[in-house]
Amino acid sequence: MEKMNKTMRTWLLCLYALLPLASLAQCGIENTAFKSGESLSYELFFNWKFIWMRVGTAQMDTKMTKFEGKDAWMSYLITRGNEKLDKYFTMRDTLMSYCNPDLSPLYFRKGAREGDRYYVDEIWYSYPNSFCQLKKHRIAADGEHTWKTSTYRSCIYDMMSIFLRARNFDGAKMKKGEVIPMPISDAKSLTNSWLEYRGKENFKMNDSKEKFRCLVFSFYERDEGKTHELIRFYITDDQNHIPVRLDMFLSFGSAKAYLKSYKGVRSPMTSRIK
Repeated sequence: MEKMNKTMRTWLLCLYALLPLASLAQCGIENTAFKSGESLSYELFFNWKFIWMRVGTAQMDTKMTKFEGKDAWMSYLITRGNEKLDKYFTMRDTLMSYCNPDLSPLYFRKGAREGDRYYVDEIWYSYPNSFCQLKKHRIAADGEHTWKTSTYRSCIYDMMSIFLRARNFDGAKMKKGEVIPMPISDAKSLTNSWLEYRGKENFKMNDSKEKFRCLVFSFYERDEGKTHELIRFYITDDQNHIPVRLDMFLSFGSAKAYLKSYKGVRSPMTSRIK
């Protein structure tokens, strides 16, 4: 179940993409991909004994609001398994992120019920003396609280803030096979992970006539001396860079997420193929 936990936490690494390791001066980036009020909905599927079953949904909303009295982007990601999935594995995750208007991260929280355990991760960001400092807090399944402060010379992101930044990177200019380091942290540790650009493909939406021109990426993680492809994802080849499909590779099977609906997007969906 650990591999499934890890993958479900990051299914949107959608996103996570497209990010070179940066100096602190580059923690921010101009937002050209989304606007306040954007909403993306997904359906989740799992391969069980060669049959693809619809097992849940995911919803991500983004808006401009306030954080500690200052303008900030707030994003929510909520994933919910249905009754079919609950028979094997309970999944109830809520992720929340606040970022500065230039998308440099301020705060991250994840509350997750995965299987028979519930835990909470929190990260507060600060930038003293040109460093990136993370104050981390975890409430474990047994109720134990752990605190840790880590300081880095490079910019560090979480699963939500990396998504917002990634959507503003011009992946269309990348070369096939190019590899990009991706420093992502939770309340426990920094992930040794990276992204590889796989080129372009056309993709037809699940149960829909819509077809999109997409950029394709693979997200890899190295754990215990072994390299694993966790997610392969497809994002629209236009200014919005919306993930429309994610293939997740689990230790005991495969899962997929398909974009079901979108609204409040900032730019025309020029990647749509008529």
